[in-house]
Amino acid sequence: MRRTPALIAGGGPAGSIAALLLAKGGTTPLVLERSREPQDALCGGFLSWRTLESLASVGIDPAMLGGHAVRRVVLFAGRGRAESPLPAPAIGLSRLRLDALLLAAARDAGAGVERGVTIRSAEGTTLHTGDGAAVTGETLFLATGKHDLRGTMRDAVVGDDPVMGVRVRLAQHPALTRLVGDAIELHAFAGGYAGLVLQEDGSANLCMAVRRSRLRGAGDLPGLLRVLADELPALGERLAHLGGTPAIDAIANVPYGWRARGTMPGVYRLGDQAGVIPSLAGEGMGIAIASAIRAAAHWQRCGPDGAHGFQHALRRRLHRPIALARLLRTLAEQPPTHALLLNGGRIPGLVGAAARWTRIDSVSTRSASRQ
Repeated sequence: MRRTPALIAGGGPAGSIAALLLAKGGTTPLVLERSREPQDALCGGFLSWRTLESLASVGIDPAMLGGHAVRRVVLFAGRGRAESPLPAPAIGLSRLRLDALLLAAARDAGAGVERGVTIRSAEGTTLHTGDGAAVTGETLFLATGKHDLRGTMRDAVVGDDPVMGVRVRLAQHPALTRLVGDAIELHAFAGGYAGLVLQEDGSANLCMAVRRSRLRGAGDLPGLLRVLADELPALGERLAHLGGTPAIDAIANVPYGWRARGTMPGVYRLGDQAGVIPSLAGEGMGIAIASAIRAAAHWQRCGPDGAHGFQHALRRRLHRPIALARLLRTLAEQPPTHALLLNGGRIPGLVGAAARWTRIDSVSTRSASRQ
């Protein structure tokens, strides 16, 4: 059995940032990542101004990311529209580029990175891989995103009408660029919502959170896209750029609104393994990166024994952002409340406050007061 002081399951943004900081601190962490090459993951595509600040704080220059500038939020509900500026510029950036850059930075800092490794299960701080091997760490940093790992399953209850996460990519086109511009768009509809933002290459990332009942009513995912294109004129204009047979990525039973109540000894849960914010807040990547920064700092002070304290503190910090995002999600999913959502979306001060209140800092108030 191989041993390492810090074992990281997952090489996405949370795992990479944790590895980067641990390596900079003098530890040699080991990252196990299932993909052999960088991939465009289902979730993500938007980095808020707060997330860019977090990245800058660990030495990742936002200017080198090369993302598409985002300055506005535009809300569509039925045939209504509301627009407001963001509190500060953000960017649209594909996970393909983001993940590759962050994992390369971790490797350059001295972290060990092994790709193409399938993790079958976890037992405490030991990971069992697909080839029958076992790797154990004094500490395990769990950064597997929305994908649960046997032995560390989240205790989330998905309910009778669970949510599916869906992602499609719209090809670059001048008309699409004119339609979306420097905005992140939110399209609200009965039983779900969609977020749309341009990426660094001019293509657009369309992510949806959809109740299973909507999918059943449409028959399948291509059918659901056709139904939504007919139901929502503005979304239909954008979906016209999908092409004939679009590639659709999906993940079932996403536990939006869940927060980890605790953890196992020596296991630090990061990103979606610590809390899953409804995606219309655009803070999934922010939570992944901020939780990794917080975890690395906490581990350097407290080591493996600090896992429980870290998890409880992070749960408290995630309460307000996730609670507010759940409220906004409820308004977006129910047509009777769309007028309320649109009216609020026309008040820049209110939109700015909601955007700020759904962000998470990478440094806790207690830690900042000691610096």
